[in-house]
Amino acid sequence: MAVLIRTSDLPAKSRHDAWRALVCDTLGPLDLRIDPDAPLRGEMELGQLGSVGVGRVRTSTPHSVHRTPGLIRRDNPDVYRVVLAVSGSPRISQDGRATQLRRDEFAIYDFTRPYELAYDGAVQLAVFSLPHDLLALPPGAMSELTALPITAETGAAALAAPLLRRVAFDLESYQPASAARLATVVLDLIGTAVAERMEQAQALVPDTRRRTLLLRVRAFIEERLGQVDLDPATVAAAHHISVRYLHRLFEQEHTTVAAYIRQRRLERCRADLADAAMRDLSVSSVGARWGLPDSAHFSRLFRRAYGMPPAEYRRAGML
Repeated sequence: MAVLIRTSDLPAKSRHDAWRALVCDTLGPLDLRIDPDAPLRGEMELGQLGSVGVGRVRTSTPHSVHRTPGLIRRDNPDVYRVVLAVSGSPRISQDGRATQLRRDEFAIYDFTRPYELAYDGAVQLAVFSLPHDLLALPPGAMSELTALPITAETGAAALAAPLLRRVAFDLESYQPASAARLATVVLDLIGTAVAERMEQAQALVPDTRRRTLLLRVRAFIEERLGQVDLDPATVAAAHHISVRYLHRLFEQEHTTVAAYIRQRRLERCRADLADAAMRDLSVSSVGARWGLPDSAHFSRLFRRAYGMPPAEYRRAGML
């Protein structure tokens, strides 16, 4: 269950001190430096995703957060933190490095060492706490990357940034069983994005590399479902692996590449057929839109999957 904490719920006279106490109670011992005359406005939503701590922070009050040697001696959990800039430009500093994050960039820092996180203006952040022993990276390697920006343009980071944002803002919607699986995905993507930034992707454990590659393959397929010529050879070539290895990846998921592509196409078609905004699009056009241009073939596949032809499914949904 996520816990929402808002400055507006705190007594006005003691708001600054109460907010500091709440932050330290929930995020660990930290030194918050805020102009005592500045209006304090913000909120935090905090929860747990399996083994991963998740937080959403929003504030319009400029201030800075410091992890000092004295606070580290008081309490020192072995966790990394990842901060994603959803909006605004937070500044993270650690190990002699500092960076101003842009939208959808994220950085990692070590909670066991001093750092500073500063906001010059309004920000929205997604913050994740990852136990040291669960992030699959070479020992000592993290000190080379703390407080450096990881952009969401390519590689695992392009998958990680939107997922982290979605997880932080939809935390209440996840059931315990799915939360545990999603925590593994979060750890894999962050670990791989960090390793790629360090050019040490091969140092990741094989299971992490396999799961991250599968996530990339699925994202690639999702973006190209409408292409009729999407097939295992195309997918394998785009990821610089053999078709045989691609098939092995999907065997471990108890399916085949072709079956997965077909399933995702049919699911997209079903969503369109149930969408009132798409009712002017013919059934055959819906199939063609998602890479199934042969209307008879599309109808057979749809009936086999959902128990009725696509036209009948659409009519039933409109009743």
